[in-house]
Amino acid sequence: MSPVAAELGDLAQLDRAALAERWVRAFGCPPPRGSRSQLLVLALAWQVQMADLLGSGSPDRLLRSLRRSSVPSSGPALAPGTRLLREWQGRTHQVTVLASGFEWNGAQYRSLSAIARSITGTAWSGPLFFGLRR
Repeated sequence: MSPVAAELGDLAQLDRAALAERWVRAFGCPPPRGSRSQLLVLALAWQVQMADLLGSGSPDRLLRSLRRSSVPSSGPALAPGTRLLREWQGRTHQVTVLASGFEWNGAQYRSLSAIARSITGTAWSGPLFFGLRR
């Protein structure tokens, strides 16, 4: 039996007080008030498995690692040179995708949202404004 499997089996045998103590060691804070033992076992089991998978025992390091590994889903990838067209209040706006950002009206922008905000004067999701996401 692997060490992780043994540790998961041990979790299921702990009483509420021992689970709460283990929670504090794992997450650095007391467990949520009124949480059932089953929830604590599931959350601690997740933490044990993720720490094993990512090689990180610290919750802070684990969360940082998860954030680094996550890929934001901002719609389709746009190749440099792609042109986006959007008509707004009777005027057609053309945006060119660059290797690092976007060009609109001769100026470079880091995001489509900044361009959409410049065009409309209000906060918009750039991918939504340009029809890349629904």
